[in-house]
Amino acid sequence: MSGAAGAKTPPEHPLTLFAIPRAFQGHIGVIQRNAIASWTRMNPRPEILLFGTDPGTAEMALELGVRHVPEVERNRWGTPLVSDLFGKAQALAENPTLCYVNADIVLFDDFVQAVTRVAAWGNRFLMVGRRTDIEITSPLAFQDEDWRQRLRRQVEAEGKLQIARSIDYFAFSRGLYPVMPPLAIGRFHWDNWLLWKARSLDAAVVDASPMVLAVHQNHDYSHARYGPRKLDMMASEESILNARLTCEQNPADYDEGLFWRYAYTIDDATWKLTHDGIRRNSRALWKTFKRYSSRPLGLARLTKRALFPARAVKEKNVIAGNQR
Repeated sequence: MSGAAGAKTPPEHPLTLFAIPRAFQGHIGVIQRNAIASWTRMNPRPEILLFGTDPGTAEMALELGVRHVPEVERNRWGTPLVSDLFGKAQALAENPTLCYVNADIVLFDDFVQAVTRVAAWGNRFLMVGRRTDIEITSPLAFQDEDWRQRLRRQVEAEGKLQIARSIDYFAFSRGLYPVMPPLAIGRFHWDNWLLWKARSLDAAVVDASPMVLAVHQNHDYSHARYGPRKLDMMASEESILNARLTCEQNPADYDEGLFWRYAYTIDDATWKLTHDGIRRNSRALWKTFKRYSSRPLGLARLTKRALFPARAVKEKNVIAGNQR
């Protein structure tokens, strides 16, 4: 036997990816299989956890040799809760670095390399990055050795880099999110809260966009109960409840029109991963200035709250009483 007695065995994988796919049916089934299969081909290969009981999930986990976790707590609409998903993933993961990723995102080796660099740099972090949208309607030819190169060329020719509000992966140090509100996954605002919470905990939030190509395979919302348009889901009761739940610091913020305080995006990352290392992200200061300067009425309410805290507490209690 080699090594010191009682020495901890290092994890087999450098990273634990987890996701909760939708039913593997039609176009969404094709692109989900593309995405998850790409994760299994990353070098070094990550540990992969697939959550949920939607049709095809257990079969896909078995086919690709990844772990299936069927039990996930859901809200009254039947939508999985981010709190339970992240809690179970952190309990089951075999290593200290995890990443939630949407099940339509194709990843390459540069993703594992980026996470490894960030994890070596800091022990409390959240790594996010922009995605690139592309139309893919058929299975990727993983049997071809050059599938990565061909897909990268296609993305370079046809891809569209998305805005900072579109956040599709969250790599983080285990324990960063010990307690979470019961946010519904895929119903808006939950992803923005993850960034706000990391910032509120003084964790390092790193934008890996310059170093990671995250390929998002375009799709509509026909698989959702609210209709094929994103606006239909945004106006749903679930999305409105999510918005309320993100106002964790002050629950009255939603009714006072201050929900935007928690709507953080990739631009709010305090650091940026580059070829030359991890550098301060000056865009975060600009984003904070823009968030407040573009909402003069909201800024006035916050100023009033700061100057007259006793009155603010009284008004908060009145609002809470009206909601009962």
